[in-house]
Amino acid sequence: MNLFIIGATFDVIGKILIGIAVLLVHNKIRIEGKVDVKVFREMYYEKVVVIIGILSILTGYFFHVRSGFT
Repeated sequence: MNLFIIGATFDVIGKILIGIAVLLVHNKIRIEGKVDVKVFREMYYEKVVVIIGILSILTGYFFHVRSGFT
């Protein structure tokens, strides 16, 4: 297996884990309910952006692997 593919795979996994960590923290804050409605609204938008980011990372990785990293 090519070292570039291994490196890119770890890069993608790391980025996705960071996104998941953000989602978990937001979920925990939402459950505790110690913030106001404005913060909840902002956290919802951040959650949407994180999900879109994770999907973009996965899509980019798929295209890179399929194209042979050219």
